[in-house]
Amino acid sequence: MTTGPLPIRTRLRPRPAPAPRRGVRAAFRGPLAGALCGLLLASGCGVLPGGGDDEPPVTVMTWAPLHTTGTNAPGMTAMARAYERWVNSGGGIGGRELRVLVCDEGNESVAAAECARRAVREKAVAVVGSYSEQDAAIFSPISLAGIPYLGGYGITHEEFVNPDSYPVNGGLPALIAAQGAQLAPDCDRVALVRPEGVTGDTWPDLLRAGVRGAGGKGEVVDLPVPVASSDYTPQAGQVLDRLAPAPAARRCVSVALGDSTAAFVDSFRRVAPSGGTGTGGTGAGTGGTGAGATPAVRVGSVLGSVSQRLVDRSGGASGPYEGAAVTGWYPPASDPRWATMKKVITRHAFGDNAIDPADAGVQTTWIAYTALRRIVESLGEGPVTARTVRDALDKGTKVSTGGLTPTLSWGDDYARSVIGYPRTANTRVTHLEVRDGQLVAAQGTGDGPGATGDAREALESEPTGSGGRE
Repeated sequence: MTTGPLPIRTRLRPRPAPAPRRGVRAAFRGPLAGALCGLLLASGCGVLPGGGDDEPPVTVMTWAPLHTTGTNAPGMTAMARAYERWVNSGGGIGGRELRVLVCDEGNESVAAAECARRAVREKAVAVVGSYSEQDAAIFSPISLAGIPYLGGYGITHEEFVNPDSYPVNGGLPALIAAQGAQLAPDCDRVALVRPEGVTGDTWPDLLRAGVRGAGGKGEVVDLPVPVASSDYTPQAGQVLDRLAPAPAARRCVSVALGDSTAAFVDSFRRVAPSGGTGTGGTGAGTGGTGAGATPAVRVGSVLGSVSQRLVDRSGGASGPYEGAAVTGWYPPASDPRWATMKKVITRHAFGDNAIDPADAGVQTTWIAYTALRRIVESLGEGPVTARTVRDALDKGTKVSTGGLTPTLSWGDDYARSVIGYPRTANTRVTHLEVRDGQLVAAQGTGDGPGATGDAREALESEPTGSGGRE
């Protein structure tokens, strides 16, 4: 190897100019054009009708935890892929190809931050329909790049205060508050079983606000537990101890542990084998606390912790969830307003069993992509960048979701944002119950709420500050 100056380059004889290359569209003129285009579209690489040859795709990212020991949401990334195939088969969004990147955020900060940095590197115009509890790790990179976070699951407080976030539902705060309203008529004491950590620290106050807002006087006790455990027998015994001061038929437990909910309910049922769950009444069980007879306890939960699949595999109408009160953001999966989403899943998910139409994450992703499509279409022929998408969101572009949510808008003139949760654009909630083994709209009986409600007042209530611990 030489260390001296590089030799002077001499001009080479120019080569003959290559023959002009025909464009993609020109190459497809001929007898096999239709077949070739069909193959390309099926692989996601084809030229979309209505788009220019040089029109860049609309690149977005969807992330979720996929292979962790805690809560996983593979249906969200799978739904994003199915939406991509569906919209591109019809010409894209305004003639532009939709390019969806998916990322496993691993439910830990390093992987989540890498997903966010990848979105920046790939010049994503938005992060859409995603799930992450690692709010600091995800928002720092995308905020610096000006990338909006559209339709996150709603698991963290940051999603409802960060100006880069554009939520499509009221998040876990709305669900917990609505759960309080749903349980208020039946419960003199509610044990809230929720994950340890800061994510759920405000939940006891929200549950209490929901109870009070519905005219209930029941006490709320807070029981944070570790997630990803296979046995919750000690914690189940604690629940029975905490509920003991209430009359036998007025004891309730609300379990919001995501994928760990099933493990807790199984442990709770073993501790109280003669009716530790249900809609009321009494049973002669032997509680794990040595208290003797254990009455049945009304079970409550939130969509995302209890699903139709969980009810089915737990015994349906004869299982522990029969009669359970479940709160959600959207209409039940049987509602005809989900027909288009179900059709897309059937035709474009290629049998991916990760996509459950009744799953709250899948539904949130569908609504988030519906919002993205409306925002991109509002830009007309103009450029689609993170900045233009964000500008369209900030100026108050209205988004209709076919009745699955109220009309969504995040503009500066949006007057319905909730005190303490200023990014909230939708506080509507639904009250569901497990009846005859099916998760259906709750029946409005007695003092109980009807099938729909609004968590706004409960979200704005002043917290008690006690956190519910005894």
